[in-house]
Amino acid sequence: MNEFIKKRRIQIAGILVGAVGGYLYYHFVGCASGTCPITSNPYVSIAYGALLGYLLSDIVKIKEKKDGENKEVL
Repeated sequence: MNEFIKKRRIQIAGILVGAVGGYLYYHFVGCASGTCPITSNPYVSIAYGALLGYLLSDIVKIKEKKDGENKEVL
């Protein structure tokens, strides 16, 4: 389990940040009339935020060189 978390810590952080961002968007911007499909429901807004957070964090990957000593961030 620890190995799983260590390998995917950037993606997990992206999901958490995206979920918080989705809730904050719902809370502060939201939709007063209730007709907006994404922002009228906090659960849907959190899910979309988490998905966007994962996709954006998946762009940032750590590439290990062949010698294993130096790491580059793409």
